[in-house]
Amino acid sequence: MLQINEIKKILKSRLTEKRYLHSLGVQKTAENLAKIYNGSITKASIAGLVHDCAKNLSAEQLLNYAERFGILVDGVTKFQPGLLHGAVGAEIAKREFNIEDDEILNAIKFHTTGKENMTLLDQIIYLADYIEPNRNFNGVELLREAALQDLNKATLMAFNHTIKYIVSKGELLHLNTIFARNDLLLRRDELRQE
Repeated sequence: MLQINEIKKILKSRLTEKRYLHSLGVQKTAENLAKIYNGSITKASIAGLVHDCAKNLSAEQLLNYAERFGILVDGVTKFQPGLLHGAVGAEIAKREFNIEDDEILNAIKFHTTGKENMTLLDQIIYLADYIEPNRNFNGVELLREAALQDLNKATLMAFNHTIKYIVSKGELLHLNTIFARNDLLLRRDELRQE
């Protein structure tokens, strides 16, 4: 893997200043969540920093990279190529930054949609992307407070917020987001029955 300072230099040259600052915010937030929930601070830091490395690519570029990397473009991502920045970003992280850890790469890959059976790192990156200090939307403070108390609850709240937002915009909802939300609800209900 490249040194963190080298990765930062590359990201700073490729991302807008706002996106680069967001990436630093996600990195710091992910590190804090990893400390709270006994996750790997190193993995959280790397995944948080790199998660949006493909975010500033155009729709055409994302589709071209997806084809080149053999990434499945499903019915939703065909019409909303921006969702591909997670999967394309994971491949760029692997090929250009020499990140080989599958857990880190999966957290990058699914940070846009979530997925069923999310790992601790998947949830940390998904949530850190949502609540990092530069984010400003109605309800973000509640999410930040929940993230400090209960990771599953906060992740579920973030999915609910995302789904409501996407529906309000009349856009397509990715199936991974529905699967992820349902999985968290089922896990919560299983815990209640024990």
